[in-house]
Amino acid sequence: MNINEEEVLNEETTETQENQESQDKPETPETDAPDEAKDPLEAAQEEIAELKNQLLYKAAEFDNYRKRTLKERTELILNGGEKVITAVLPIIDDMERAIENGAKTDDPEVLREGMTLIHQKFVKILEAQGVSLINTEDADFDTDIHEAVAMVPGMGDDKKGKVIDCLQKGYKLNEKVIRHAKVAVGQ
Repeated sequence: MNINEEEVLNEETTETQENQESQDKPETPETDAPDEAKDPLEAAQEEIAELKNQLLYKAAEFDNYRKRTLKERTELILNGGEKVITAVLPIIDDMERAIENGAKTDDPEVLREGMTLIHQKFVKILEAQGVSLINTEDADFDTDIHEAVAMVPGMGDDKKGKVIDCLQKGYKLNEKVIRHAKVAVGQ
């Protein structure tokens, strides 16, 4: 009986192992319904993973863009006047030469002519940089470009609201007023 009991035990163990293996293995049904249920889930998970990667990539790209523009803005603020300063340096050279030559001559007309030439050169450089003079001659008073510092009474109706005299010139930089013209206005 020992042998029979051993055979029965062996058979029972084999059957138990087969049952466990069959439980571990998913049954393959004849229809593909469970596979179809998994495919949309897997596809959605793959799409989510792809979208997460895209989001991370775009976030990193935006962060790099922000850092780059901040750096460019800082450089522009620090070095923005370089073009203007480079253009003005020849004016300083001319003024230094005029000072040196002024000590050698007693003729005021020569000094006046030299100063006029330097002034003209400076105005041309400013115009090249986009600076323009605000016209006040025979102009109507405009609060956008003029600053009234005096009202002149008794000028007649034709001069009422018109610029009578310019006390300090005004300037624009690329059509933006950078200094209002200080004027006297007829009342």
